[in-house]
Amino acid sequence: MTSRPYEGDELELFRGAVCWKRYWAGKVAPFVRGSVLEVGAGMGANAAALTQAAGSAMTGLTLLEPDPELARRAKDEIAGLSVPAQVRTGTLADLSPAVSFDTIMYIDVLEHIREDRAELTDAGRRLRPGGHLIVLVPAFDYLYTEFDRRIGHFRRYDKSRLRSVVCPGVKEKALFYLDSAGWGASVANRLFLKQSLPTPRQIAFWDNFLVWISACSDPILGRFVGKSLIGVWEKV
Repeated sequence: MTSRPYEGDELELFRGAVCWKRYWAGKVAPFVRGSVLEVGAGMGANAAALTQAAGSAMTGLTLLEPDPELARRAKDEIAGLSVPAQVRTGTLADLSPAVSFDTIMYIDVLEHIREDRAELTDAGRRLRPGGHLIVLVPAFDYLYTEFDRRIGHFRRYDKSRLRSVVCPGVKEKALFYLDSAGWGASVANRLFLKQSLPTPRQIAFWDNFLVWISACSDPILGRFVGKSLIGVWEKV
């Protein structure tokens, strides 16, 4: 089993970003169904938003996390969920080749994986026909800061870069940027503040105010710019 401690320190900061979790979960919910695997699930902070957004379309949830302590905390997060849920400690390579899923999700995880193309190729092998691969990643290399480096991001993505690492045998269903207001704040930080870690007050302002603005401005702007990028592919 591959287990390793996670060296980033942002998970606790963003754990309470409930508005953001509801926002992106609502956008991917139409593609979430059946048996769901979240790779690199951390402390399980996405589980509630995912199950609430997907509703009865989700029949089961597996959280996969290589850090034993985070996996332990994730077990507390899934208690009381409306769907059967379990936590596995390890990486995708630790799962039996015979195990497959209807939905495989990478939520702010792929940027932490050095061999991202190999990772998604393995995910594609474990995806059932008609199933969905869902990826949410930080957008645009020009927004890469000391914060990204500090928490172990190898890269940020634009549409072409994400398309280039997607596994074979899938067709694109959706690819769009999200959180245009957060993008503006990130540009300001990149140019002026240059902070290595946002403060809890800044996280609260973004989650309670900027995410709401993004929910209004993203569709107006055609979702052509944002702090995050979401991609969805279907196994053919």
